[in-house]
Amino acid sequence: MPNIEEIKIPDIGDFDSVEVIEIAVSVGDSVETEDTLITVESDKASMDIPSPNAGEIKEIKVNIGDKVSEGTPIINLLIGEEGVKKDNQVSKETEEVEEEVEVKETPKIEKSENRIAPPRPPKTPETSQLVGQSNSAKAHASPSVRRFARELGVDLGLVYGTGPKNRILKEDVKAFTKSIMSGEKLSNKGAFTTPEIPPVDFSKFGEVERKPLTRIRRITGQTLHRSWITIPHVTQLDEADITELEEFRKSKLKSAEKEGVKLTLVTFLIKAVVVALQKFPEFNSSIEPSGENLIIKKYFHIGVAVNTKNGLLVPVLKDVDKKGLFEIATEITELSNKAREGKISPKDLQGGCFTISSLGGIGGLHFTPIINAPEVAILGVSRAAMKPVYENGTFEARLILPFALSYDHRVIDGVAGAQFTRFLSTILTDIRHILL
Repeated sequence: MPNIEEIKIPDIGDFDSVEVIEIAVSVGDSVETEDTLITVESDKASMDIPSPNAGEIKEIKVNIGDKVSEGTPIINLLIGEEGVKKDNQVSKETEEVEEEVEVKETPKIEKSENRIAPPRPPKTPETSQLVGQSNSAKAHASPSVRRFARELGVDLGLVYGTGPKNRILKEDVKAFTKSIMSGEKLSNKGAFTTPEIPPVDFSKFGEVERKPLTRIRRITGQTLHRSWITIPHVTQLDEADITELEEFRKSKLKSAEKEGVKLTLVTFLIKAVVVALQKFPEFNSSIEPSGENLIIKKYFHIGVAVNTKNGLLVPVLKDVDKKGLFEIATEITELSNKAREGKISPKDLQGGCFTISSLGGIGGLHFTPIINAPEVAILGVSRAAMKPVYENGTFEARLILPFALSYDHRVIDGVAGAQFTRFLSTILTDIRHILL
């Protein structure tokens, strides 16, 4: 039997009373699980609220501009056979057209018995890229601006917004079009635009399969791309002799097992990183968007990259400077499990000061990690290996851990980067430094 489910704003972390800036559905629409219902925006970021189930939109309870918080009702969703089937009178061609039509500005509309297919948008040259086809399809713009951009064949992902909170205005689309028509290659910020990759019909060369990216991969990809093109990265490579550290870790495995704790190398890396951050506070900072001030953080929240079937997530362990090894190890296991099971909450992913990404369980010599903005540094750790080390006139077999530190060159210079990695190597070589 079909039933009505009231969809509410889920746990969105520390955000409270956020504004609804876009409504992605209309009454009568059919949605699938994880389809975006509305978009909300705080003073820091925007966030899509997905549908927890498939069904038909029966009522929209919010309007653009409304303030919502956790638990606020937003949608009534009809779940069941009648709620998920599509209108048989709508042709396949009509459905394809509807996918290109923008979200209506007035969210509350009554469902008509006989829906009329909207007209096809005007044709654009084959070399044009339609709005919605790029990785930046969710540009910060109103439905009317999206419609205007579609009519001109402009990809909003390439337009810089000058409105409040960088919202794209109609004037911005006009300016972008004028610059393209005049042959200009500069963006509104005066920087060179990123060349677009021309579309290729790969099916001409052989069999292909279209596999949609998961929501997490899309968001992560956009975040990493933004970090890569806006932060001047420098990567410092180093290594540490962790022979004694590994012996100490193994000596504590039985005690950890009795406590139900999985004591991994990452636990010690977190403790060592905190000691290094305390000595070099600029690595525990963020640069203001204006570029005029550096915010030094007095707390130590460390993010640990976790690979999941849907993509990379970075849960954040809070106040690790105040926790012991077993407590940190337990928290790593709990957060990693939640991430892999899809049960991680937004607040578990917020507030990081510094990120550790470990590929030690897979292998490899070195890799250069991308900074997790707004942080200014990230540590990439590879697999440790036994190597001959020349000491006191003889070669000894030692366990050597390779690692790489990527840092924001606007905040940290090369000397500081090398000093940080050398100090971190010293700590890992002699774990007693953690106690100092």
